[in-house]
Amino acid sequence: MRILLVEDDKNLQAHVKEHLITSKYSVDVAGDGESGLFQGQEFPYDAAIIDLGLPKLDGVSVIKSLREQGFTFPILILTARGSWQDKVSGLDAGADDYLTKPFHIEELLARLNALIRRSAGQASPLIENGPFTINTSSMQVSVDEKTISLSSYEYKLFEYLMHHLGEVKSKAQLTEHIYDQDFDLDSNVIEVFIRRLRKKLDPENKYQFIETLRGQGYLLKDFSNLNLG
Repeated sequence: MRILLVEDDKNLQAHVKEHLITSKYSVDVAGDGESGLFQGQEFPYDAAIIDLGLPKLDGVSVIKSLREQGFTFPILILTARGSWQDKVSGLDAGADDYLTKPFHIEELLARLNALIRRSAGQASPLIENGPFTINTSSMQVSVDEKTISLSSYEYKLFEYLMHHLGEVKSKAQLTEHIYDQDFDLDSNVIEVFIRRLRKKLDPENKYQFIETLRGQGYLLKDFSNLNLG
């Protein structure tokens, strides 16, 4: 999952980014509202964390502009302001939730996780798909109730596919959502990770859970309505 973090406090920005990366998010950062708006318009994000008190362009204006242009990814606002009017302004502009500074990083991660789940139609941190289960809170993956160890990027890729069951995702889309904006989109790393996921999660090729559609991309099968015997 790829996150946009727009925060002008360099120490807080670095602190939040570090914890997001530890939680297996890919993170792009911006230090002012103009840069944040540009990045939000130009790159595909699964969620954004936006401070309201930003230089050059305030956070409410950034959110309002993104929503007016049709960007629907969930937005969590951060504010050091104590008045309820600022929170209401941010929510009215199109934000989905807010945190008031100072905050506990664990709460930020929990709220962000919940926003991403809800945007994908998942109320619970458990995503189940036939024999496959992923816990987005503990970042554990299991097959037939057996926990499987995945690397950070293998997990990111599988989680993204689990949020988009039955949807064809191109190599470029997958790369954009698990890496930051500096990654080489022409790399064959996605093919490598797909092979690893198949080997780790379905070594006997029993489920054939990831389909390769030549010239289009990859699709994680939706087993919810299938009888797997």
